[in-house]
Amino acid sequence: MSWKNRGFEQNSKSVVSRKWSLLLCIGCFCAGMLFSDRMWSVPEVNDVSSTKMVEDEKLNVVAEGCAPQNKDVHHESKDIMGEVSKTHHAIHTLDKTIASLEMELAAARAAHESTLSGSPVSDNSKASQSTGKRKYLMVVGINTAFSSRKRRDSVRATWLPQGDKRKKLEEEKGIIMRFVIGHSATAGGILDRAIEAEDRKHGDFLRLEHVEGYLELSAKTKTYFTTAVALWDADFYVKVDDDIHVNIATLGATLSSHRLKPRVYIGCMKSGPVLAQKGVKYHEPEYWKFGEEGNKYFRHATGQIYALSNDLATYISINQHVLHKYTNEDVSLGSWLIGLDVEHIDDRRLCCGTPPDCEWKAQAGNVCVASFDWTCSGICKSVERMKEVHRRCGEGENALWSAQR
Repeated sequence: MSWKNRGFEQNSKSVVSRKWSLLLCIGCFCAGMLFSDRMWSVPEVNDVSSTKMVEDEKLNVVAEGCAPQNKDVHHESKDIMGEVSKTHHAIHTLDKTIASLEMELAAARAAHESTLSGSPVSDNSKASQSTGKRKYLMVVGINTAFSSRKRRDSVRATWLPQGDKRKKLEEEKGIIMRFVIGHSATAGGILDRAIEAEDRKHGDFLRLEHVEGYLELSAKTKTYFTTAVALWDADFYVKVDDDIHVNIATLGATLSSHRLKPRVYIGCMKSGPVLAQKGVKYHEPEYWKFGEEGNKYFRHATGQIYALSNDLATYISINQHVLHKYTNEDVSLGSWLIGLDVEHIDDRRLCCGTPPDCEWKAQAGNVCVASFDWTCSGICKSVERMKEVHRRCGEGENALWSAQR
C-alpha cells in the first residue's frame, strides 16, 4: 500500500472516532441529567417555608410549656409547705396518741400484775374498775411504816377524814387519801397481820408490792407512783410523810391552779450538800457522781411533801425498771425528772414551820398547805403535837367541803 493510501485510512478512522466520541459524550450527558433530576430534586420554596413553620410551632409549644411551670412554681412551693405542715401535725398527733396508749398499757399492766400476785391492792383495783374511767383531782399517798401506828392515829384524828366522810371526799371532791405501806421481810408475819387488821377497821391503806426498809424508800416511791397510776386516773399524785400537818382543801386549791400546765413538779425546792462522809445521816455513797466533794445536789423538792402531775407519775410508772435509786428518796425523785422538760414549782406554802409560823400566816389569810419542823424533818414529837398544830394552823372542816373542785 502506498503512503497516501495509508494516510487516508488513518484520517478516516480518526474522523469516525471523533464522531463516536462526540455521540458518546452527548449520550452520557443526557443520561446524567435524567438521573440527577429524579434522585436529587431541589426542594421548592414552598417546602422550605413549610419546614420553617413546623420548627417555629415546635419552639412555641416548648415555650408555652415552660411558661406555665414558671408561673406555678410559687403556688407549688406553697402547696408543698402546706403538705409538710399537715404531715408534721399528723406525726405530732400520732406521737401523743402513742404516748397515751403506752401510759394506759403500763397502767393496765401494773394492775394486772397486782391482781396476779394476789396483793391486797387488787381490791382497790376492782373498786376503781367498777367506777369506770373516773377522773380524780389528786391521790394523796401518806408514807408510813409498821412502827408508826400512833402517827397514823394522830393523822386520822386531825386532817384525814374518816369513814363516810372519806368516801364523800372521794365522790364529791375527787380526792383519794391512803396510807402507803408495803410488806415485811417475812410474808404473812405478825407485822403484816397487824396492818391487815388495822385496814379492816379503817379501810385507808394502799398496800404495795414492796419490802419495807429505811434504805428502800426510793424503791417504795417508784412503786407508789406505779401503783397509784394503775388504780386511779388523777390530775396529780402527792406523796406526804405521816408526821407532818396538811390542809387538804388548800392543797387541792394549790394544785388546781396548775391543772392546765403540762409536766409540773411541785414542792419546796432545795439544793442541799452531797454528804460524802460515812456514818452521817443522809450519807450519799454515790457522792462522786455529783462532782468534787463539797458540791450540792441539783434542785429538788424536799421529801416531806411534793406533787407530780399525771404525765410525770405515768412516766415513772412506765420507766420504773431503769430509774436509778439513790440513798435519799427526794434526791432520787429529782434525778428522775432533772433530764425532762419539767416545770419545777417552788411553793413555800408546802413547808411552813409549826406554830407560831403557820399560825401567823393563817391569821394573815395565807393558809399553809403543810407544816413541820425542819430540825426533825417533820413535826417534832408529832404524836403529841399534831392536834395542837391542827387546832392553831388548820383551815377548818368547812373549808374542805366548801372548796370548789
